[in-house]
Amino acid sequence: MIEARATARYVRTSAQKAGLVLALIRGKDVNRALATLRFTKKSVAEDIAKVLRSAIANAQQKDGFSGDVDRLFVAACYADQGPSQKRVRPAPMGRAFRVLKRTAHLTVQVAERPEKVKPVGAAGAGETKGKRRQSAGRSKTAKKAKE
Repeated sequence: MIEARATARYVRTSAQKAGLVLALIRGKDVNRALATLRFTKKSVAEDIAKVLRSAIANAQQKDGFSGDVDRLFVAACYADQGPSQKRVRPAPMGRAFRVLKRTAHLTVQVAERPEKVKPVGAAGAGETKGKRRQSAGRSKTAKKAKE
């Protein structure tokens, strides 16, 4: 299974705001994630889309990649807090307020979805559960009939 990651550092947004957008694409296929980011009304979505495209390109360059981009999905994505720039804003009566201009490090990791393998005894397992439920239902009605 191929995994690739891309990181954008010192992006001029807070990690909390970026995390809200990253939660929208976590676990989705890459094509669907790019479509979601395109129509998200947050300015950080453009930066995240750029990182996602970079992660896809990194996966394509790896040895052993199948060549099918449709099998890639967003395995992990997170925003770490970067350094904050401290600035001073003048306030009334000679005071000063501190302004923090936050930055974030955005990381997106994509992986190739494994081939779907159908288990051999999947149908038999479902039937036994159904029988258990039916027998449990009969015993309850039998108790009511005795009363």
